[in-house]
Amino acid sequence: MSINDRVSQWVRPEIQAINAYHVPNPGNLIKLDAMENPYHWPEAMVEQWLALLRQTHVNRYPDPAARELTEALRHSMAIPEGMSLMLGNGSDEIIQILAMALGGKGRTVLAPEPGFVMYRMIATFCGMEYVGVPLNDDFALDLPAMLAAIEQHDPAVIYLAYPNNPTGNLFDEDAMEQIIRVANGLVVVDEAYHAFAGKSFIPRLGEFDNLLVMRTVSKLGLAGLRLGMLAGPAEWLEQFDKVRLPYNINVLTQTSATFALQHIETFEQQTAVIRGERGRLFDALSRLGKLTVYPSDANFILFRVPAGEANRIFEAIKAEGVLIKNMKADNGPLADCLRVTVGTPEENDAFLAALGKAL
Repeated sequence: MSINDRVSQWVRPEIQAINAYHVPNPGNLIKLDAMENPYHWPEAMVEQWLALLRQTHVNRYPDPAARELTEALRHSMAIPEGMSLMLGNGSDEIIQILAMALGGKGRTVLAPEPGFVMYRMIATFCGMEYVGVPLNDDFALDLPAMLAAIEQHDPAVIYLAYPNNPTGNLFDEDAMEQIIRVANGLVVVDEAYHAFAGKSFIPRLGEFDNLLVMRTVSKLGLAGLRLGMLAGPAEWLEQFDKVRLPYNINVLTQTSATFALQHIETFEQQTAVIRGERGRLFDALSRLGKLTVYPSDANFILFRVPAGEANRIFEAIKAEGVLIKNMKADNGPLADCLRVTVGTPEENDAFLAALGKAL
């Protein structure tokens, strides 16, 4: 038997049928494809952080409950009294924990589409069914379609990204509330881009017994630490914590994130600059005339180029030294769409110049 035959025999067919999540190597390109905060820490803050790391004992296991970090997150994220927190190695791990805890024969994950690809991928990994409900043409929730899908599939968990990735918009809060009220299972509001949105469901935790809120510090400016959190009633999180692997938040992440959250004002200043640049970038893209530019409450902008031109324009921008995201859709709601992360003013200017040449 050949190795390929053995692989075909033992690897689940649904895993063989999908592609791994691909992250391109940016090389020396200006990196505007991954929704990162482009700003480094101030030098004085870096020196304080390095001094703290010198005292960190990497020969010991980290605090399995990450108590100091949990309290820092509770304070900085304004988690309501009485709500619990669970931390993950990025929000991806939290999505996986939920799938492992809620999965089983006939169990379903439901989310609007286009949306975050990991909802579908992790559902597949964990043997759950996945149902994607198309958004309206303006990327708003199709509430009747969502309610019909909930009635038909009775999902174990519904994900509502707020703002949505890759479209950048905030869904209507009243529509989201209706979904929460009719759902038998969990509704997880994914607030990965909360720092740029100005709206949150965290103050409403406890109002619904099936509402949880998920966040990450990645977009805030700590993407390299891989830290996500899930907030909500203890009755849910106590069960999910049974699935969480011990010591999942390493000691360097615990130490660094706790320190960073003590300097939250630095990141708030950076995100304010990014929001300002988002507005400038949106206006500049809109003035080009050949594009359909979608309003964004996140730190990226989705735009549609002339039909059939997305691949050529993407490669032309890349040839000028700028890497953005090609949605690689020939049809459907993301047909001919590209997505650019809001960078520094200099990076945004370089992107606009490259796009102008490509058009």
